Amino acid sequence: MSVKIRLQRHGSKKRPFYFIVVANTTAPRDGKFIEKLGTYNPLTVPATIRINRERSLHWLTKGAEPTNTCRRILSFKGVLFLKHLMRGVSLGLFDEATAMEKFEQWNGEHEALVARREEAHRKHKAEKRQATINESVRMVEAKNAEKEMAAAAAAETADDADATAEATEETAAAE
Repeated sequence: MSVKIRLQRHGSKKRPFYFIVVANTTAPRDGKFIEKLGTYNPLTVPATIRINRERSLHWLTKGAEPTNTCRRILSFKGVLFLKHLMRGVSLGLFDEATAMEKFEQWNGEHEALVARREEAHRKHKAEKRQATINESVRMVEAKNAEKEMAAAAAAETADDADATAEATEETAAAE
């Protein structure tokens, strides 16, 4: 029996939500599974991933093969790095405390990177919203300026017409 770590789709049409599961390769995509390891929501920015690292590592060491997408998710969450470090421990390259220290250092840097990306996205979204507001205000001001110019031009032509009428009256009175 071959086992895979793969995504199981849930959610409605065009609103995907996935469970990360360990399943037999012969089982259908959304069918029977052995164990649920976590969830993946690609609709949020950044994508929301919740995973049980211990159980994922357990299944990887047992020989479960992740699909390409799950491999990326496991790599992003550090499970594959943890597996790599545990292999170094088993080969005697360093002890488990050093491996955990390395993993915690990597995890801290990774969390900071994710926080920076999230903040950059939030800032970009706010700037985009502000640019849209500024553009709307500029268009309204331009329309108001056009109306004022049209009113001023109409008033000027009315003044010119009055001046012409007065001049005609004066010339008629002078004759």
